[in-house]
Amino acid sequence: MAMANINIRTDEEIKMKCESLFDSLGMNMSTAINIFLRQSLRANGLPFDVKADTPNETTLAAFREGDAILADPSVKGYTSIRELREALEV
Repeated sequence: MAMANINIRTDEEIKMKCESLFDSLGMNMSTAINIFLRQSLRANGLPFDVKADTPNETTLAAFREGDAILADPSVKGYTSIRELREALEV
């Protein structure tokens, strides 16, 4: 397949933020734009959003609670499922 170049102009700050976002998704700007173009063709219009998952406050609170439990030496831990099940049956 023959390749073609596309030159676009965009705000420098938007470019830098998008490069950072796409890097966090494991791709470069060229790959992201190619995804956009191919999805546009499939959708016959503007495609769906592609974005990184951001945990909501409830999920972040659960992460903090789990970290606190792991750090608390007074919390009983279990080394096997059998041991946990036995503790739950008491």
